[in-house]
Amino acid sequence: MSPRLDGSRTHEATSTLPPEHLDPIEQHDAVDAVVDHDGVLAGLPDIPAYDEVAPADARVLSKTLFERLESLLEGTHEYAYVRNTLVELNLALVKFAASRFRSRSEPMEDIIQVGTIGLIKAIDRFELSRGVEFPTFAMPTIIGEIKRFFRDTSWSVRVPRRLQELRLDLAKAGDELAQRLDRAPTVSELAEHLSLSREEVVEGMAASNAYTASSLDAQPEEDDAEGALADRIGYEDHGLEGIEYVESLKPLIAELPARDRKILSLRFVAGMTQSEIGEELGISQMHVSRLLSRTLVRLRKGLTVEE
Repeated sequence: MSPRLDGSRTHEATSTLPPEHLDPIEQHDAVDAVVDHDGVLAGLPDIPAYDEVAPADARVLSKTLFERLESLLEGTHEYAYVRNTLVELNLALVKFAASRFRSRSEPMEDIIQVGTIGLIKAIDRFELSRGVEFPTFAMPTIIGEIKRFFRDTSWSVRVPRRLQELRLDLAKAGDELAQRLDRAPTVSELAEHLSLSREEVVEGMAASNAYTASSLDAQPEEDDAEGALADRIGYEDHGLEGIEYVESLKPLIAELPARDRKILSLRFVAGMTQSEIGEELGISQMHVSRLLSRTLVRLRKGLTVEE
């Protein structure tokens, strides 16, 4: 154990503020002398620099601080000092838990920050009467907070938690069945393995596509001669602009006489000229022109009325 942890605090304090509220020059002396006027913190061992405390010493000192924390009133400077000291002493737990997620895309500083929130929650919930070592109690809370962070922020498209958990179950089941069957499992095999319906498995597999997304401006690989993804998917279909009119024209055309429908079909579907239509129907080209003009005016008027 560190020699500084064997002693007790005997200095009288002139301030009850925690060290972070003091000037840098006064901070070192304040760490060894923070005691309220009633001696509430008297008897605590000296606290060396947090990065110099060995894990075994941190556990012993944390136990002492938890005992003192139970006797302090929440909201006081003394309570805040002891609580903050516990956080600093146990930051190594957060860094250890965060190292398990080093392969994720999120910055390590953000993961440590989220893990520290879990550490604070563990400190607030910990009770010495449980007879459990604090690291054993705190680690699940810290890791759970980090996992919750990834669950809530790492998905490109927000999906229900049920589907997020189903994605993990499908990935695990897929690996197990692939090793057992020596091939990729089918939807039915996954459903039977997880005691789910085929529809639920398909829904979970579709939700997995929302975990990551590619940018439309992403550049192709070096050996890919094509341009960005936005240049390779989709195009402007000018025919879409007329779909609404086509659908609106259908009932109007259905109300036309059979000969007028025949002329429209020959002119705009078969692409025949007015003279060819006249020969086909046995009428003059001028008559075809008048019938076609009358039909188009009728259809145009019908569209205008509907709008």
